[in-house]
Amino acid sequence: MFIDSHAHLEGTRYDQDREQVLMRAREQGVEAILAIGNGEGPDSVDCAIQLAESYAGRSDVPAIWASIGIHPHEAKLANDLAAAKMDDLAKHEKVIAWGEIGLDYCYDHSPRDVQQQVFVQQMHQARAATLPIIIHCRPSEGSEDAWDDCLNLISEHWAPSGLRGILHCFTGSLPHAQRALDLGFLLSFAGNITFPKAQLIRDAAKQVPLDRMLIETDSPYLAPIPNRGQRNEPGFVPQVARQIAELRGISPAEVGAQTTANFYRFFSLHENANSG
Repeated sequence: MFIDSHAHLEGTRYDQDREQVLMRAREQGVEAILAIGNGEGPDSVDCAIQLAESYAGRSDVPAIWASIGIHPHEAKLANDLAAAKMDDLAKHEKVIAWGEIGLDYCYDHSPRDVQQQVFVQQMHQARAATLPIIIHCRPSEGSEDAWDDCLNLISEHWAPSGLRGILHCFTGSLPHAQRALDLGFLLSFAGNITFPKAQLIRDAAKQVPLDRMLIETDSPYLAPIPNRGQRNEPGFVPQVARQIAELRGISPAEVGAQTTANFYRFFSLHENANSG
């Protein structure tokens, strides 16, 4: 069995066949999905909650959990009203994480100082809500700038809480991976691990302890080979497991079983539980 620990399923790209996408995932052995609640910004951070509620209790689709958070792209839209809204949503029974949040210096859709301010604010909110955080970190081309800033801010504002987090869609180097592990984080690997130029990601996936690892699709983005260029979907997450298994000389089933156990342990959930 497998868990897709990070998927964006609320967008228009799934409007025509969302239910079929979820049913295909279940057929491929995906038993749970963490739906990410960023939406298009503060006004729609409840999108994953709505999705989780819509499919609660069904055995023909994976169990769906939710997160909330303002992505660094939309950090410039953050305000006091949005913060209060998220504090309220954080109490919802479907919400198990705060994110994805972090820094993106590649696209700079929001000014970097604003990204940092909103990132720190959300870490404090997540800390008050006792929710783990899910991190997005993307540096500018040919640089480690966002990695340095992100990990430094986590060390200062999050590590003292004793709470943990996830580096989603890990694309850093081995030193970044080790620093994250030292901070108590899990690393999640996505479909880009199968891309020809992703050797640094594969090197990290080979070295990170299997019990500190998750797998994801980041749907609808980053469809793994042989589906690269298509819309991604949770049913493709076994392909990520197969790549990691090949790197480590074990079976995809073992990768699936361990990352599934990691997910339930990390979020203190009961296996095979579809809340509600």
